[in-house]
Amino acid sequence: MKIITLSFCLLLTAFIVALLLLVVTHPAPGAILDSLGTKEIQFAIYLSLVTSIASTILCICVAVPAAYALARYEFWGKTFVNMIVDIPLALPPLVAGVGLLLFFGTTTFGDFLANIGLVFVFTPLGIIIAQFFVNLPFMLRIMRSTFEGINPRYEYVAQTLGCTQTQAIRQVILPMSLNGFFAGVVITWAKGIGEFGAALILAGATRMKTETLPISLFLNMSCGELEMAISAATILIAIAVVSLYIFEKYGGSAKF
Repeated sequence: MKIITLSFCLLLTAFIVALLLLVVTHPAPGAILDSLGTKEIQFAIYLSLVTSIASTILCICVAVPAAYALARYEFWGKTFVNMIVDIPLALPPLVAGVGLLLFFGTTTFGDFLANIGLVFVFTPLGIIIAQFFVNLPFMLRIMRSTFEGINPRYEYVAQTLGCTQTQAIRQVILPMSLNGFFAGVVITWAKGIGEFGAALILAGATRMKTETLPISLFLNMSCGELEMAISAATILIAIAVVSLYIFEKYGGSAKF
């Protein structure tokens, strides 16, 4: 049985590695380097970094307190809340994009935001909100698992020594959760930089405006610009490999 299961594991590993190497080594190295020097790819890298960092910060601000509440408190409807906040994990990104497009493009609230200058439809702001909506559950689940793995007695002891609950969380719980927090930030950022479906529907695919790396890959493949497309794919593969290594090193026991 051990040999059989290990064989399946090795075959799966070899298959994935072969696919990745095929993408990276398909064009000549010089062609990829030339593509990386173009304004389009550089713009896609810049926009991907800016939007993914912004959406990750939003995920941190929302997910950390929400995850603490779900890990520590019992309340009526908790199971339902857990299910709802995890829906974006199971929801196809295209469907999420349609929902976001209708919400920000056809509702009174969306019109109000547009009137005060917050336009999400077919703008880079739409990329940020799409990344935030789709990737929030990753940060939430990782942090919830991290908080659940910390014995609440540490908080009680800190409070008996004179700390308020807020001080106990800030001075005891958060430092103890740094590994999980770091792993959550890395995987959420990596998922954000690779977000395609929801961003495509809400922000559109306009060159040099809403062109992130996945959008650039899509546009260039559609136009037959294989070197440009594979340049974007190579960058995304490198980000995925590094991010998953960091996640496995610091938060491999976190539950999705």
